[in-house]
Amino acid sequence: MNDKYFGDAEASGSLIRQSTDETRILDDLEATKVLGRMLAARLKPHDILLLQGPLGAGKTSLVQGLADALGIQEPITSPTFALAQHYPEGTPPLIHLDLYRLEQAFAANDLFLQEEEEASAMGALLVVEWPERLSLSLPDAWFLALDYDPGGGRSISLQCPKVTPARKTTTSER
Repeated sequence: MNDKYFGDAEASGSLIRQSTDETRILDDLEATKVLGRMLAARLKPHDILLLQGPLGAGKTSLVQGLADALGIQEPITSPTFALAQHYPEGTPPLIHLDLYRLEQAFAANDLFLQEEEEASAMGALLVVEWPERLSLSLPDAWFLALDYDPGGGRSISLQCPKVTPARKTTTSER
């Protein structure tokens, strides 16, 4: 890959290039899924990806692209009501968490820590929608903000982890 995070920009010219905190425009839903597939090449087992954005901004669509690249055949839907979906058949496995309905930080933190431990045990990626519900500091997480762009499409901003440990410790090892 020539590019630090995603390889060469797709034909739309709208994907992130060099910066770890750069805003780009995704033209349509397919571009959002393409970004998810490209992220799959960068994320490793035990990584955490935090997805922030308003309702309908494309968080679940991005996860659909990510899951596709991980070889997950099962349909990917928002876990808003289930809170968490596990996809053990992925390479690596995927846990998709949605904290939207958890308004209290202690409840969001508790669920996150349970799912983080499960993800660690499975060697899974953990993708978290609505991470602003958490009161935890997660410097080793990837962070992707999606929002509507006034000119159409969606704007995205990616921040890579501030800390890149060789292996994360699970909650039980802390």
